[in-house]
Amino acid sequence: MSDASSGSQNPEGDVPPPGSPPPGSQGAPIPPHPPFPAVRLLYAIGYGFIAWFVVHIVFFLAVAQFAVIAITGRANQELKNFCLTLVQYLWELLAFITFVRDEQPFPFGPFPKHA
Repeated sequence: MSDASSGSQNPEGDVPPPGSPPPGSQGAPIPPHPPFPAVRLLYAIGYGFIAWFVVHIVFFLAVAQFAVIAITGRANQELKNFCLTLVQYLWELLAFITFVRDEQPFPFGPFPKHA
């Protein structure tokens, strides 16, 4: 005795797999989620340590520039240019860490040149 409702399954009565749109709907497919950027996270942590070190150097050079101004009455131009380059490098480090730019800063990219 075979009854249509007793155990045979109708292919149209199957449940759709999870994540698929319900039958009959014409919804747009959901784009896949991009993978977590673990490598970029590791680079960002490394560049964060470098940025922390560069900030300390910039503050030390600022104190040195104050000392030069106190002694000579004018700023040292070479020290000023070096500080400008370090500030640009610090900007590149922070821009990479915060996803403002994708190019990696020094040591994997070029060291900035002041204008």
